[in-house]
Amino acid sequence: MSVNEQHYKAILAKTKAAGATLVAVSKLKPVSDIKALYDLGQRDFGENYVQELVEKQAQLPPDIRWHFIGHLQSNKVKYMAPFVHLIQGVDSEKLLIEIDKQAGKNDRVIDCLLQVHIAQEETKFGFDGAEVTALIDRIGSGALVLPNIQVKGVMAMASFTEDANKLKQEFTAMKTIFERNAKSETPNLKLETLSMGMSGDYELALEYGSTMIRVGSLLFGART
Repeated sequence: MSVNEQHYKAILAKTKAAGATLVAVSKLKPVSDIKALYDLGQRDFGENYVQELVEKQAQLPPDIRWHFIGHLQSNKVKYMAPFVHLIQGVDSEKLLIEIDKQAGKNDRVIDCLLQVHIAQEETKFGFDGAEVTALIDRIGSGALVLPNIQVKGVMAMASFTEDANKLKQEFTAMKTIFERNAKSETPNLKLETLSMGMSGDYELALEYGSTMIRVGSLLFGART
């Protein structure tokens, strides 16, 4: 077993103290590792690849809350629509509409987070601050009707850097975007989740208001 129980308990304690949720990022890790963390009480797990998520979901306990945290293609939504708990990286209106369609086919309401691009790297996906606010306004006003999704908040991936000042700037910007839109609340909007912070920067993210962190390598060890 490559799960680090000591790290898990320490990270979980910090997460709970901040009133946040810990999502264990289990991509490329075996089912046995996920089960080991499950047996310690963990229920929220994050996967980056749809096929891997579907295969693991079939083999593991039904009360696991599966988060999809990778870049999602519209044509893959249907495979996880029956069971996914939260789709974190919604980076286009087209994708949001497809999630709504597939949720309807499964008689479900699927929770989503809108991904905001705050990092400097071009490889990151997402809306900018103005775009995400405009989309939230359209949903809130009824101009965009999506009865089978609920937007639960926003998520972001900060720059991959050890520069704490840069991370603080990005987390501050994200918190501002979150707070600016959190007052919008309709049947399809309940912005209560600010998902930011990963293995390298989760403590700083919690300090700057994150309500959900996504931690993988500190729990499961480095990926091969």
